[in-house]
Amino acid sequence: MSDLVAPALPARLAVIIPVFREAANVVPLVERLDVALADLAWEAVFVDDDSPDGTAAAVRAIAARDPRIRCIRRVGRRGLASACIEGMLSVSAPFVAVMDGDLQHDEAILPAMLAAVERGADIAIGSRHVDGGSATEGFSAARGALSDAGTRMAQAMLPVPVADPMSGFFLLKRDLVEEIAPRLTGRGFKILLDILLTLPRRPQVAEVPYAFRAREHGASKLDATVLLEFAGLLIDKATRGLVPLRFVAFAAVGAFGVLVHMATLAALIGLGLGFDAAQWAATFVAMTGNFVLNNRITYRDARLRGPALWRGLAVFYLVCGIGAAANVGVAGLLVRDGAADWGLAGAAGALITVVWNYAVSSTLVWRAR
Repeated sequence: MSDLVAPALPARLAVIIPVFREAANVVPLVERLDVALADLAWEAVFVDDDSPDGTAAAVRAIAARDPRIRCIRRVGRRGLASACIEGMLSVSAPFVAVMDGDLQHDEAILPAMLAAVERGADIAIGSRHVDGGSATEGFSAARGALSDAGTRMAQAMLPVPVADPMSGFFLLKRDLVEEIAPRLTGRGFKILLDILLTLPRRPQVAEVPYAFRAREHGASKLDATVLLEFAGLLIDKATRGLVPLRFVAFAAVGAFGVLVHMATLAALIGLGLGFDAAQWAATFVAMTGNFVLNNRITYRDARLRGPALWRGLAVFYLVCGIGAAANVGVAGLLVRDGAADWGLAGAAGALITVVWNYAVSSTLVWRAR
């Protein structure tokens, strides 16, 4: 990579780039930004969620000779939305842009996006779904289906028409970020939607077309759990925070756990096992499933790995055993007293366990480090 010359003027535009396992893309992205923003005073902040592939080291190697480049390495916390917020609040430039670090966003449109905001737009969005834009090269069929589903959900809630509300490529004034930052959810992958639904007034939106490029290195982080988190964000905003995003995810996992519990209970009773024994076994199966899914979805930003995963599972079993005892006790009492058949009794016991699990999970299992 050639030596880059830093401008003498303070940065007018700060480009925030959340990254995880993007070491191979750091050098080409900085080179492309240097070309696209040649006429601007700019800086780039890579926010790295402690990538194991040396992403932070790759950024620091450039930063050692180019003061326009910085790296924020986050240890013990994860998530694209929170990374974007942290990056945007770390700069002093009057304008901030957010783009991915995988080379799929077209950095060449950043000057046009900046011009749109300077002319009065509250936010400029790099859009794949307006005339002149496209997404045919950068999406697999599965990823395209997920994105289309999210787009339809988002468009139904937005106060203004936006063709590409799932875009991760946008630009706005830093003062506006400062104003709304305390009210942002800060979870999940779709920070743009969070911003659009948090703005205090009907925003003026400018969409600048671009062609979404195919990924050259690394792997996409988009999967079905992202869409679940996205649905939770919509519910959080629709209820003005009355139903927290994490509770929505936990409740969804709990509902699935009830189905697992009931299916296991029915199967074991069908095999001739007594109710109490079957209820214990079904509770254990559902509890294990809930732990796995909550670690993957609900507490994705604090996901347990390696030895911490097994310690967390042990604590989960230990503490939730109290809820399991109440589960079996209440359900058994309902059956013995004839107050309910095994189906209703089993469901009542399972719901007790779900409530208890939620009460203890954040403080004892996925506690902040």
